[in-house]
Amino acid sequence: MLRLINAALNEELFFKIAGHKLTVVEVDAIYVKPFRTDTVLIAPGQTTNVLVTAQKNPGKYLIAASPFMDAPIAVDNMTATATLHYSGALANSPTTLTSPPPKNATAVANQFTASLRSLNSKKFPAKVPLTVDHNLFFTVGLGVNPCPSCKAGNGSRVVASINNVTFVMPTTALLQAHFFNISGVFTTDFPAKPPHVFNYTGTPPTNLQTISGTKVYRLSYNSTVQLVMQDTGIISPENHPIHLHGFNFFAVGRGVGNYNPKTDPKKFNLVDPVERNTIGVPSGGWVAIRFRADNPDEEELY
Repeated sequence: MLRLINAALNEELFFKIAGHKLTVVEVDAIYVKPFRTDTVLIAPGQTTNVLVTAQKNPGKYLIAASPFMDAPIAVDNMTATATLHYSGALANSPTTLTSPPPKNATAVANQFTASLRSLNSKKFPAKVPLTVDHNLFFTVGLGVNPCPSCKAGNGSRVVASINNVTFVMPTTALLQAHFFNISGVFTTDFPAKPPHVFNYTGTPPTNLQTISGTKVYRLSYNSTVQLVMQDTGIISPENHPIHLHGFNFFAVGRGVGNYNPKTDPKKFNLVDPVERNTIGVPSGGWVAIRFRADNPDEEELY
């Protein structure tokens, strides 16, 4: 068994071993229905456990990890390599090589993602929330804010944004402020939907400026949440890895382009969707997750 962790800063990565199939059995410490593949896709912060059967002739086999980036963004398209060395193989034995997928191999990435399913067995049930108390829609992307000291940016800087809010790191921890009722650390007006509706994956709005603040969205303990995260084309579409701290969630749906709240939910998988804690919002697309807010340490904050 190999325990794979993507410790990269931004890029999703392909992983493969020359001449060997990989049986995926677990992601983010949650069992999945086992399936065989020759290429694993793993986003920053995600973990994936695979089984490898050493049934080839004794020798050396190349291990390769390469970036997946299907957006028009510069990426260091280098392949990291290692060697699977069988016992009994001579030091001068030739290495069996493999070619990583192209960096924009969207079909390879989608095939892997679509193969992930929860076990949903009697011992390991998939407890997908079937009713939703909080229906949230978050745009995930970039913005451009004034920055007089940013000479390289001609007086502006690129910032991250969710629903047009750029996070400001507080000096007091959010949960600490919540638990001890310390005022002035955060506000509770984080928007449940984008304040400005536009063609998220098309032509961006004229004004790219965001609102800076330390804002939270309150959840009641044990409430159920559906969160749709939509990538935006502001500056450029890009895959964004998102981690939900303190919870696992079910990835019930994903798609390309703009999320359609009328037609897309009809295609959601509410039976055996993969359960995990980190997910990539697809470039130029969206992903939908569901979870129950049952962590008492996180109950009031999202």
